[in-house]
Amino acid sequence: MSRRLLPAPHAPERRSIRPGGTPRASTRERGAALLVGLVLLLVMTILGVSAMSTATLELTMAGNAQAQDEAFQAAETGIDMAISRGAFSTLESTTIPETSVGNGSVEVETTFVQATNVPDRAFSMGVGVGGSVQAFHFEIVATGKGPRGATSTHRQGFYVLGPGGP
Repeated sequence: MSRRLLPAPHAPERRSIRPGGTPRASTRERGAALLVGLVLLLVMTILGVSAMSTATLELTMAGNAQAQDEAFQAAETGIDMAISRGAFSTLESTTIPETSVGNGSVEVETTFVQATNVPDRAFSMGVGVGGSVQAFHFEIVATGKGPRGATSTHRQGFYVLGPGGP
């Protein structure tokens, strides 16, 4: 007598088991990890590009601020140069041609503005008749130029005391 095996009325579902002992994912779940990984990689790439763009912009801004500071310092140095020379004229403007200063350059012009009488009692410069002392007012305009085309123009007014006129 031959024995014939009949299939069980409700056969259990066959699952294959991976070597690690975990069951395989269903067809729907395949690729989900890949999709999540790609989305995270895209987000990290966007963040990285944004950070690099921001760093580049900040570096440019710092360079421009440094160039502007060098132009500012050149203009201040030009004012100091004009005052220290002491060559002031009431007849015509005095010019210092473009001079190299550090990483920049400066051009300076000193102009006579006006002369005003100074009362003798205002200063202890000796005795004299009213109007024996005058203040000669000048203005210095210094234009400093730095790298990257940065410019800075400074105006400085001052006066020099001298003998009064008629």
